[in-house]
Amino acid sequence: MSARDDLLTHLGGGVTTLCRAWEIRRADGLRLGFTDHDGDLVMNGASFTASAGLAAKALQHTTGLSVDNTEAVGALSDAAIDEDDLIAGRFDGAEVTIWLVNWADPAQNMVEFRGTFGEVARAGGAFKVDLRGLTEALNAPQGRVYQRGCSAVLGDAACGFDLTISGYRAQMIVQEITQNGQIILTGDAVQGKGWFQLGRFSPTTGAAAGLAAMVKQDEVLTGGRRITLWQSFAAPLAAGDAVTLEVGCDRAAATCKAKFANLLNFQGFPHIPGEDWQISYPNETQAKDGGSLFV
Repeated sequence: MSARDDLLTHLGGGVTTLCRAWEIRRADGLRLGFTDHDGDLVMNGASFTASAGLAAKALQHTTGLSVDNTEAVGALSDAAIDEDDLIAGRFDGAEVTIWLVNWADPAQNMVEFRGTFGEVARAGGAFKVDLRGLTEALNAPQGRVYQRGCSAVLGDAACGFDLTISGYRAQMIVQEITQNGQIILTGDAVQGKGWFQLGRFSPTTGAAAGLAAMVKQDEVLTGGRRITLWQSFAAPLAAGDAVTLEVGCDRAAATCKAKFANLLNFQGFPHIPGEDWQISYPNETQAKDGGSLFV
């Protein structure tokens, strides 16, 4: 029999030894296991710790496409879920799986819930998080958007541009962070002013390693650059940290052609008439031959 069938047989026996086990998988690959049992469990080759366990409210299941949801609470600790990691956003969108387990025989188990971390609140050394079911993704808009700007993300499958090409990515070192939050970088980046504007700023060492932010302003200095971010990191950035700068794109057709030579993959509609055309009226100086509005 399967692990689920074994558990169902156990449930039908009248006397049960049940607990729940949780596994959290962050986007950076870190996996954490917890259980609400009073002792640690080993299940499916993974360890589930009781000392920093989580607790959940009632789990809501639906038969349609409504989102299954529940809420989890737990203690903040350096060994398990750290407050600094929550503030930095390292748990945002983390995948969560919850099992119902026979703690006397952990091989008897079944999945009760799969989903992701939602909104997280912290207070008094503890945290509370909304857990959202797999059908949450169905609420996201699907299909193409008819707009002048490109709908692709630079470097994704729709864009097709190779960001590893020389000149479109730079490895630099943080030299200084000014009082107004500007970041002074040193390193070999010969591109002109604004080249990395709207690009990704990703620390690779230090407390903020693994996080990313968007560049607001990019200025050239002698031997380096001065970067301003749209939003500062929740984790501290310090002098000596290594960072990766990726080229920015404003999603305009002219930029796609001139900066990336990638116009064939442009995912926008630059010739859509604007509002000025919609409210225009005929006059004697305009051609009325049904031809293109663009010369």
